[in-house]
Amino acid sequence: MAMTFIRVGLLDSTNFMVGTPPVPKWKDQENGVRAVDRETGQPMFVVTLFLMEDDRAEAMKITVPAGGLPNGLHPGRFVKPIELFAIPWARIFNDSLQEGVAFRCASLELVAGPAVPQEAAESAAA
Repeated sequence: MAMTFIRVGLLDSTNFMVGTPPVPKWKDQENGVRAVDRETGQPMFVVTLFLMEDDRAEAMKITVPAGGLPNGLHPGRFVKPIELFAIPWARIFNDSLQEGVAFRCASLELVAGPAVPQEAAESAAA
């Protein structure tokens, strides 16, 4: 069964700030089996990012391959997810349907700081 990957489009004013350091993603934690990228074989990590857009912020867990984690990545740093995708999922567990959306990107790019919406930049310059 093929998974559905939906490319996530972001506004220019959208900011992402690192909330937690990367932690290993497990395929089977009880048996010590790490999740790996199907194409490259790289181990996968989960990073909690704060998505900030307009007047709202929300925490997102994003899966990233090891090769996509830049040096200097730590809580409080601003990043840009490269090739961000949403992956809807569903499963039956204990006769109950569970569903959600997972997020994955190819890499995280360090950025200098938050993007400022055009209106705010113009009013600050005045």
